Amino acid sequence: MSRNTSGRPTVLVVDDESEVADVLAMKLGDAYETRVVYGGREALEAMDESVDAVLLDRRMPDVHGDDVLARIREQGYDCVVIMTTAVDPELNILAMDFDDYLCKPIDGETLRAALDQQLDARPSRDERLEEFFTVVSKLEVLEAERSPSELAASDEYEDLKERARELAEELDDSYADFAEIVATFRDINRGSS
Repeated sequence: MSRNTSGRPTVLVVDDESEVADVLAMKLGDAYETRVVYGGREALEAMDESVDAVLLDRRMPDVHGDDVLARIREQGYDCVVIMTTAVDPELNILAMDFDDYLCKPIDGETLRAALDQQLDARPSRDERLEEFFTVVSKLEVLEAERSPSELAASDEYEDLKERARELAEELDDSYADFAEIVATFRDINRGSS
């Protein structure tokens, strides 16, 4: 994780609604150095190696958040990306390369907890733990926002559930406090309130 002169992680807050972007940045308080931009194009211009995490709105008129995410990954940035959206998630999120997914409105405690969790996992570079967090995030937001019958009809969803089980077994053997890690992760409300 890169550190700026303040010693705090840098978070790029991206939302086409300036009030929402500004409030999200304000909710991060003194824990993070924030940069705020008001659209996808600005986000791509603002990206550099000093960005540790991106809070990325999905639905923006100039460049859709899904496209911004794809370009961030194509350009090789290994920062945390947390999708923030008021849009009900569809099954297409299963194939997206984000680290976490939060439905708006997002309270400050949830926002900081999600960022802390994702950034704290990075220094260990345990790719299995990072993948577990990503997989569980997708499952939880879909389970909160989609119907059980719709999920049951999705082979991708079932494959992801199986992958979560496999990773949990592996990680339980590797971490003495894995149950506590999972409980803390699941305390975050990813669905709409």
